[in-house]
Amino acid sequence: MRAEWERLMRRLRDARASATLRQMRETDALLTGAAAFVLGFLVALVIFWHRTLSITGPWSVGTVAAIGGAAVAVLSFSAGRIGLRMEAAEAPEKQDPTTANDGFATPGQRLRWYELTAIALAHGAVALLALFGLAALLEAGFRDAPVFPFPGAVLVGVSLALTAYVCYLSAIALSPTSISLILAVFLVIGALTAMLEATDPHWWRDNLSALGMSSNASSPAFNLTLIVSGVMVTTIARYATAALPVPELRDERGRTIVRVALILIGLLLACVGVFPVDRFFLLHNTVATGMAVCFAAVVIGLPWFLRRISRVFVVLGWVYVLVIALLGVFFATGYYNLTAVELIAAVLIFSWIIVFLRTAGADHGPWDAARPERAESVARR
Repeated sequence: MRAEWERLMRRLRDARASATLRQMRETDALLTGAAAFVLGFLVALVIFWHRTLSITGPWSVGTVAAIGGAAVAVLSFSAGRIGLRMEAAEAPEKQDPTTANDGFATPGQRLRWYELTAIALAHGAVALLALFGLAALLEAGFRDAPVFPFPGAVLVGVSLALTAYVCYLSAIALSPTSISLILAVFLVIGALTAMLEATDPHWWRDNLSALGMSSNASSPAFNLTLIVSGVMVTTIARYATAALPVPELRDERGRTIVRVALILIGLLLACVGVFPVDRFFLLHNTVATGMAVCFAAVVIGLPWFLRRISRVFVVLGWVYVLVIALLGVFFATGYYNLTAVELIAAVLIFSWIIVFLRTAGADHGPWDAARPERAESVARR
């Protein structure tokens, strides 16, 4: 038995040695998905044994799949990061420079542990909420349909396998675009979940922060969404500014100002979730207002901070600020309530951040290429 196992492992090593980098990654992702399927199937079969199941509800197929999917998403993401490091050790000649530095434009930069933790939690939250939503949709289509243990365990296994496969590949191919998409999906799903779980169906009559009150059942989902999103925004701040060309000292200072402002926006966003409005009214409103002020300051000063930024993007940012100011006037005159103002402002701010990420990446190139010595010295700093 031992000889057969050693022979199998030797064949796997030989196959990996002759495979391309993409083939290696696909193989590892498939093996991760297969392991998740086997584990999910066996655990679900034990849970479901001798029971007639429902699609949603306590100990249902949907609940087990969603909770298991969240755990598998975090574990598969972690496995993907470990696999990325093993690639560099096993086959450094095959290593892709883009994935080696997590998509940063400047060589030598990598995502930090707390940034990766936030991204992993976002993957888990997206898997949890997406599988819950899928189960609710199936329940509406197959109302009162019973599910037997074996097919229920197969469904759970397949759900976990797909989750593991996608999250593994996501972990080894992180980039500014993928991070921005994860943030957008996470914010939307987290906010919708908090709204659906709200104890008070008329929470919107007060303000958006009412979802985070301790008296509201939606507070854990809402506050955790804000905290994790805040950490992800700090990650995006590094991504967005790392590619910006800094041919002169004042350009470097401008880039630093923009980076610090975006990091501050992320920290303030996290603080909005840390300090619920019903327990920390003054502090909550202070950090929320500070986030809006930082955003307005960055948008207005962008053409002076980043001289090469697209003028179309600058105009877009000014339009966003004017719209938010107009919403404030509507609220002051009683035309809009505070919830409508906060929702629209949040959509505008986060869409601006995502577009800025792509604009900053596209802006990288000509000046640094023209002055390689300056670019190298700035990158070292």
